[in-house]
Amino acid sequence: MKTLKQLLAAKTGRPLAVVAPRDTVFHALTIMAQHDVGALLVLDGEQLVGMFSERDYARKIILQGKSSKETTVSEIMSDRVAYVTPGTTLDECMALMTDKHFRHLPVLTDDGSVVGMISIGDLVKETISSQQFLIDELERYIAG
Repeated sequence: MKTLKQLLAAKTGRPLAVVAPRDTVFHALTIMAQHDVGALLVLDGEQLVGMFSERDYARKIILQGKSSKETTVSEIMSDRVAYVTPGTTLDECMALMTDKHFRHLPVLTDDGSVVGMISIGDLVKETISSQQFLIDELERYIAG
């Protein structure tokens, strides 16, 4: 199975989807649609200050009758963000996401620099790919 560092390296073709805390929720939703993602990192300069997700939008805008064009990301983002480092195993990521009901995790270096974000979909695809590789190898061994 690939390491988290290898998984992130394979995603380098896609730019990281981010917004600033002062951006409107409407702008954040536009960025999410452009990048076809369900969550954004909220950066103040280079510093991670929160996450904004579809869940935040549904629970804190729609259900509370707020306007996405008048509300800033900082008003509704999740500011207590769990994260992982490039040295975290994929199994550890999966366990954390499952336990805490997260679908996205930022990846930070030890000094707090953002290096990427992984989704539960990334982990599931890698797990399936890894299992398929094992199946193929076993079939070749048995047939050989």
